Amino acid sequence: MLTQRQLFLQHNAQTSPEPLMLEFVRAKGIYIYDADDKKHIDLIAGIGVSNVGHCHPAVVKAIQYQAETYMHLMVYGEYIQTPQVNFAKALAEILPESLSCSYFLNSGTEAVEGAMKLAKRYTGRKGFIACKNAYHGSTQGAESLMESDFYSAGYGPFLPHVSFIEHNNIDDLEKITSDIAAVFIEPIQGEAGIRVADLNYMNALRNKCTETGSLLIFDEIQSGFGRSGKMFAFQHYEVVPDVLLLAKGIGGGMPIGAFISSLEIMSVLSHTPILGHMTTFGGHPVCCAAGLATLRTLVDDHIVEEVEEKGELFKQFLQHPAIKEIRGKGLMLAVEFDNFEINKKIIDACISDGVLSDWFLHCSNSMRIAPPLIITKEEIKEACETILKNINLVAG
Repeated sequence: MLTQRQLFLQHNAQTSPEPLMLEFVRAKGIYIYDADDKKHIDLIAGIGVSNVGHCHPAVVKAIQYQAETYMHLMVYGEYIQTPQVNFAKALAEILPESLSCSYFLNSGTEAVEGAMKLAKRYTGRKGFIACKNAYHGSTQGAESLMESDFYSAGYGPFLPHVSFIEHNNIDDLEKITSDIAAVFIEPIQGEAGIRVADLNYMNALRNKCTETGSLLIFDEIQSGFGRSGKMFAFQHYEVVPDVLLLAKGIGGGMPIGAFISSLEIMSVLSHTPILGHMTTFGGHPVCCAAGLATLRTLVDDHIVEEVEEKGELFKQFLQHPAIKEIRGKGLMLAVEFDNFEINKKIIDACISDGVLSDWFLHCSNSMRIAPPLIITKEEIKEACETILKNINLVAG
């Protein structure tokens, strides 16, 4: 009889030559349990997905109730489906008035694709600007917004009329002209190794987009839903985007994404032609029910209010000569080492020791720390002790 490992290699498409091959059988809270029932502290939360922890009771209950009520009924946008309506209303209540209309999809990259179409349709322009070392997804349109030849090699040609600027470089904003439909930017760059934009830059960016009539699109697929210490990272700034992109953490572990804007801007997708953007499973009732339960849990349990303090604890505990820098905001952190080889050895040693982490696509010498937001101070200390132990073993 073939093992799960053998079946995985034979029948599941591989995304790298050497997958981690960790076999997990259940998860709860901040822990994932392997086939031997060994528990691992999850410091990456499925790459910023499990913000309220794995299998949060409120999320599980909402999923079970909705699955027994109804699941897929119709392609998105035609039927009035209560989970979609309630989740969209709840999002509108915590966002600025200009971000009151949500379009639900299945993932972050789909949210990017939808926003690209929205920007072209609304402005009548073709050009886009994105940041160097950004990551917005792996579909053709979203990958057109990524400058790196390493990850895009062999998959082009990509969309034309895309240019790139340096994150946090005010001088580069001169590249934003009246030919640009939209500027896509992460207020806190994720795969670049957690790079936080400063206030002056964000204000200059907002002013430049307003001046040129270009839509300002914030990709908060990683930073949204409390990860930065506020419900949305843009709340750290005196800036509101024209379009907000969400996914990952908004579904409590279920697959859902969204692009959100004003009713005026979003309305262009409904006519000339009709059905300007379509999705069969976007806004799936079970996923929207999970999203609403996740949002209510974050708010009702006051989880977000403790995130910045928890992030500071990681910085306080992780003191070692081998650590060059700790960057980030809230529980969206990067721990930098000299090189990828050292970082990878430390990450692998931590995994063997029951602490899960990884590195960044565009910053391979840094360790990612983005645990479920419900992690306790005691669990943070335990995780840091394990990391420091393995830094000592690897780097001395």
